[in-house]
Amino acid sequence: MELRYNTSMTKGKQLVFVDDSGDPGFKGAASSHFVVACAIFMDDLVAEEVALTMRKYRRAIGWSDEREFKFAKMKKDYIKELLRRVSKFDFQISAVVVDKSKIEASSSKNFYNRVIGELLVRTPLKNASVRIDGHGGTNHIKVATAYFRKTANVKERKIIDVRYVDSRENILIQLADLIAGSIFRSTQIKKSDHADYLKIIKRRIGVIHKYEGQTETNKNSP
Repeated sequence: MELRYNTSMTKGKQLVFVDDSGDPGFKGAASSHFVVACAIFMDDLVAEEVALTMRKYRRAIGWSDEREFKFAKMKKDYIKELLRRVSKFDFQISAVVVDKSKIEASSSKNFYNRVIGELLVRTPLKNASVRIDGHGGTNHIKVATAYFRKTANVKERKIIDVRYVDSRENILIQLADLIAGSIFRSTQIKKSDHADYLKIIKRRIGVIHKYEGQTETNKNSP
């Protein structure tokens, strides 16, 4: 499935929050699919409103202010209700879904970076500040960040800033986790709730791209 944004959504500065679900491995008990997804805000005030809504909901269900929203660690009803609340706000969702059975083993090198790079290429970005779940400071992350900037800025200035952030300190990264988890669950068709979450966030979805291997834009991934 691939849908497209209205191009008028890409005129202003964007705030983009990225997380993944499944795992990028190919051996043993690795997941059948891997998903990288992002929440895109055109207005920082809307981003603040969504963050506040999530914080208020966290207190409403009796959680401490430090507890994270994580798809894999939450009750189904909590996830659904929170998705309903945040889906009322004006933001967009973009994702890349990988069916790893369609990826050759030789393509597994630097797979994680290449899928994020594919997400950034496929998403209609303009003057975007991108935040990716993860801890910064390593040489690998510096190289990966440079790769993302180069990959996504081939044709125009799509990205102005890329940083890795700790999800414990960024509640909108936690939103990206719930989005990625919802899309990943939709690939698990034997699960009774596989379609439930995507139905709730459907109106916020701009692009869901199926990635099936190396492209010209990501073949030189670090």
